[in-house]
Amino acid sequence: MVAIEENVNTYQRTEYPRPQFQRETWMNLNGKWNFTFDDNNVGEKGLWFQEGNFTREIVVPFTYETKASGIGEETFHPMVWYQRKFEIPNEQIGKKTILRFQASDYLTKVWVNGVYIGEHAGGNAAFSFDISHAVNDTESNQLTVKVEDSQSCYQPRGKQRWQDQNFGCWYVQNTGIWQTVWLEFLQEESIDRVKITPDIDKNVVTMEYKLNGKVSGNWKLDTVISFKGQQIKQFSMVPNREDGQFEVDLNSRIHTWNVVYWTPQHPNLYDVSFQLSVNGDVVDEVQSYFGMRKISIKDGQVLLNNIPVYQKLLLDQGYWKDTMLTPPSDEAMIEDIDKTKAMGFNGVRKHQKLEDERFLYWCDKKGLLVWSEMAATYEFSDEAVENFTKEWLEIMQQYYNHPSIITWVPFNESWGVPKIFNDEKQQAFTKTIYYLSKTIDKERPVIVNDGWEHTISDIIALHDYEEEGSEFYQRYKDKESVLESKVPHNKHKYAFAEGHKYNGQPVMITEYGGIAFDDENGWGYGNQVETEEDFLERYQDITDSIKSIPYICGYCYTQTTDVQQEINGLLREDRSPKIELEKIKAINDRKSN
Repeated sequence: MVAIEENVNTYQRTEYPRPQFQRETWMNLNGKWNFTFDDNNVGEKGLWFQEGNFTREIVVPFTYETKASGIGEETFHPMVWYQRKFEIPNEQIGKKTILRFQASDYLTKVWVNGVYIGEHAGGNAAFSFDISHAVNDTESNQLTVKVEDSQSCYQPRGKQRWQDQNFGCWYVQNTGIWQTVWLEFLQEESIDRVKITPDIDKNVVTMEYKLNGKVSGNWKLDTVISFKGQQIKQFSMVPNREDGQFEVDLNSRIHTWNVVYWTPQHPNLYDVSFQLSVNGDVVDEVQSYFGMRKISIKDGQVLLNNIPVYQKLLLDQGYWKDTMLTPPSDEAMIEDIDKTKAMGFNGVRKHQKLEDERFLYWCDKKGLLVWSEMAATYEFSDEAVENFTKEWLEIMQQYYNHPSIITWVPFNESWGVPKIFNDEKQQAFTKTIYYLSKTIDKERPVIVNDGWEHTISDIIALHDYEEEGSEFYQRYKDKESVLESKVPHNKHKYAFAEGHKYNGQPVMITEYGGIAFDDENGWGYGNQVETEEDFLERYQDITDSIKSIPYICGYCYTQTTDVQQEINGLLREDRSPKIELEKIKAINDRKSN
């Protein structure tokens, strides 16, 4: 057994992993597990889920490729195994035991005490298993997990490389468990989920609930809504089926305006508790929250709470040096959010990554707008369509309640749909995803193909790494030439796919800049700069040019931090600033001429 030295790992993920739907009692399974590679895929045939040859230790939830895992080996291994023991706390004996994974990449198989539990395909969405039938209440239990990954471009992989070495803007792969693993203990009757939809025009919020168990007339669901500790509404209902919905009028006297809105400047959140009782006994209680905010589009503008919002976003890939895609801590996530706001940005485009829900929680709390972008496949096939669609639906439902998320981005730069410009089949797929997304969430904008070659899209999001502000202005000042695809907007791609046209949507530049300092060990976009003065001059020149185009209503600068070989971040991988944050903020805060 290759053990991990005590001083190797300094990262501990002990926070509650799902703050949008929180119960008081849970068991964190992060920490040291037994671990091994299975390159020849002999583990299942060899019954490793009963008595495996686990030769290493690993620190979960960090993947073996990371330093924080205690292994730090970047070679791709297609099969990995994990194993650990756990015991059921005395006070939880007799309840259902639910095993939860916040994310594991890609095909995850689970055994408990040698009993096969089930499997989940997908690398980004949370999933769970009821393991009650396999656990021993009074003895130690053995949990075994096998994760199968591949270099297939048919699975949503985002920025993970599918070759043996990094290339372009693709980085070391992310194999296996990469977010928190945990247990919950529930009664037979419990609250499965609640979908929360605010409506600021009516000052109401709609709650759509799903319950577990056989509903009968002796059930009661109590809901209490409060704001900063002051109760706003309390009501009870007797459910007559497992799912249903109710609408709550939030008008109250706690505030001058009756209802308080969520904005980046004032990220007001209402707390809500749900309590399920059976025969007068409380069997489940969940804490949640929501923000009263509205996203809409009118006259070529994006509106937040019926007021135009100029979005100043950072492209944020969510990588850390020692932990890669797994955030190392709450403090690390908060640091990224605080520094983003300190530079004068009001949001992030989470690029090719479905972020840890605690990051979204802190965006909700601190007031940072978020564009949530799906991890791309890179080839088009029936298998890719199935993999993508299944996981995208899981993600939308998982993230739906976060008020900070204001835009869904299922496609980026034709990745996964490489022939979308003139291939009707690939165009049809993107339009299917657009309408499918709208069935889950009718309000948030959906962008179909961020960058170029849009089909049907609520925002026209264009990418252009032009270095010169004057050249950018000359190319974009003629709105008609760009949006009627008379010229390639960035010199090599058109704004729309064939057969599709501009219909008055808001227009944003959602990738630009990418300026890197002179360094032979990495790359940025365009010419590298030598000095801070050179950087600021170029940053101001191109940013001012974007602001000067009247029909452009926002931008997204590339990017927050350096990521492995890509060194165009405003911050280094260790989050130290390359430029004083106040100097970046001064440019972002400048008014357009």
